[in-house]
Amino acid sequence: MTYTNQKQIRAAFWGQHPEADRRKITDHAGTGKMHTTDTRCAFVDFVDHLCRSNQISEALANRTTL
Repeated sequence: MTYTNQKQIRAAFWGQHPEADRRKITDHAGTGKMHTTDTRCAFVDFVDHLCRSNQISEALANRTTL
């Protein structure tokens, strides 16, 4: 499948990683709007895989956030 926007990528990530921790933790600014390190690392690996397998463009991979 080819993804064209960040919303599709996030939905695919959560669908393929149901065990990923969805809770937010306190970020460096103290606002509490950051996912856990394990979840962020898994998301980066997921996006990297999509880019390397030509399912998303490199530009989309560079701007995609969780």
